[in-house]
Amino acid sequence: MTKIIPPEYITKSEEFYDKGYDPEVARGLLRFVKPYTRQMLISLVFMIIVTAAAVSGPYFVKLAIDDGIGKKDLHALGVIAVTYFVVAGVQLITNFFRVRIMSRVGQHVLYDVRTAMFDHLQNLSLSFYNRYSVGRVITRVINDVGTLREFITWAVLAIVRNILAIIGTLIAMLSLNLRLSLITFAVIPIMALATILYRNIARRNYRKVRAAISWTNSVLAENVNGVRVVQAFSRQEHNFENFRGYVNRYFLETSLDAAKVASVFTPIVDVLGAIATALVVYIGGTAVLGENITAGVLIAFVLYIDRLFDPIRDLSRRFDTLQSTMAGGERILELLNTPVEVRDAEDAVEMEPITGGVRFEDVQFHYSDDPTLVLDGIDLDVDAGQTVALVGETGAGKTTIVKLLTRFHDPTSGCVRVDDVDIRTVTQQSLRRQMGMVLQDPFLFTGTVKENILFGRLDASDEDVIRAAQAVGAHDFIMGLKNGYETAVEEGGATLSVGQRQLISFARALLANPRILILDEATSSVDTQTEQIIQKALATLLQGRTSFVIAHRLSTITSADKIVVIHDGRIIEQGTHSELLANQGMYYELYKTGFQE
Repeated sequence: MTKIIPPEYITKSEEFYDKGYDPEVARGLLRFVKPYTRQMLISLVFMIIVTAAAVSGPYFVKLAIDDGIGKKDLHALGVIAVTYFVVAGVQLITNFFRVRIMSRVGQHVLYDVRTAMFDHLQNLSLSFYNRYSVGRVITRVINDVGTLREFITWAVLAIVRNILAIIGTLIAMLSLNLRLSLITFAVIPIMALATILYRNIARRNYRKVRAAISWTNSVLAENVNGVRVVQAFSRQEHNFENFRGYVNRYFLETSLDAAKVASVFTPIVDVLGAIATALVVYIGGTAVLGENITAGVLIAFVLYIDRLFDPIRDLSRRFDTLQSTMAGGERILELLNTPVEVRDAEDAVEMEPITGGVRFEDVQFHYSDDPTLVLDGIDLDVDAGQTVALVGETGAGKTTIVKLLTRFHDPTSGCVRVDDVDIRTVTQQSLRRQMGMVLQDPFLFTGTVKENILFGRLDASDEDVIRAAQAVGAHDFIMGLKNGYETAVEEGGATLSVGQRQLISFARALLANPRILILDEATSSVDTQTEQIIQKALATLLQGRTSFVIAHRLSTITSADKIVVIHDGRIIEQGTHSELLANQGMYYELYKTGFQE
């Protein structure tokens, strides 16, 4: 449900990231820039040439006026003009290559960061996704990385260019006339004060804007993913009003405030520049009339004033980019430094082909951020080829047991063994290659039906795909689709019914030919007719495989070799259907109240 987040929460949530230059963040991001050090140094050399050419411009004007026009020397004037044209040409060429090199560097860094984040996100444990919303993750990968690209491509060398331009301009001005230089410098303290005030006010506004962007992405992802529920309950208007009210109050108004501050700061800098220019023109003009300086020096000085204030203005704007980059970089590094809770041991080996025997030995488990035990003292022996049904109330720990078996989590204590091998001593990939899983809510990826079935075994032939589909009863409906197995499936399989998606997910799991098959309430979302098709297929397909079935329907339980009843994270009963009914324990009560059809 769309929630309005109070501005106090937003401010506090982003305050940690509201900072200027942070050496720790800079060092963390430097590893992505290091491979391109050579290109950046070449670009820096080009920038020095560009800056030198730009700074020399007013001096060429001074020479043209004093040595060419003042002395009526047409030849000298022509030489100066041609030299100025050549310098401008060099500036144009070097600037072109500088921009091109840094654009390529920025794109490559962007690629490296995003691929590193994507790779890390795929390896992060499931507990991470319990804490992070999809919108926040997308904000990190898209917005924060985009900010980083902007900084590396343009801001880094722009800051260097501005500093070089200021230094070069100061040297040129001091070499021309010390008195006029000191007059120009008199307005700099006022400009520094205005810059500090602008920076502090703008920082608060931009912090709120960044928080609103993150919130907007999160709510957008939530509403797109839950659009069917939104429409089913006719919540469109309510959600829209909440969204519009929030964006108007905290996003639009804050952005307008930031624009107002910027609209005040720029004229202030322009006025200070005009004041400095007026003082120089008056005092310098008096000196020209007194023949203390030449007219060329005065004109060059007026041009240098603009050359001095432009980089100062630009540096104040670049500070916002630096601050956004530090904030975005901190969030990127926070994500990249999030530990992968389930890792392969350093001496992990490949899992040999298994027969499917499973044993839980005094297993306890709780989440890293919550000490409450989810599972407590689980002891369970499953022989190879047995079908085990896990039953119990919602939240009893059934799904957690199969997550431990597949190593989505590791036990807090105790161990899980497959064929008497502690699964923590083998690689996750070699273990999961021999397992198949079908979830209650089947997820299909963008692509064709065939590509989705091939997901678990890419080297399978078309005949293998068809046989798997036929085995689970999916072949007939697939052939009835527009392009059969080549029919395009939208993200999540939105164009297919729940039953059709489930059948495709069954075919996908079974094509992988797993030795251990896990069905997590896999038939709870399908109709009775589709379930009958699945049950027929499962009767043959489960034979010879170790299977763990989490189900709420009697038809998927009664034929199990062993039924395990779980309550509050403990196994309280286990046996066959008839044995547990005869005991008249918890399973008997569940059977009477929930399983009867």
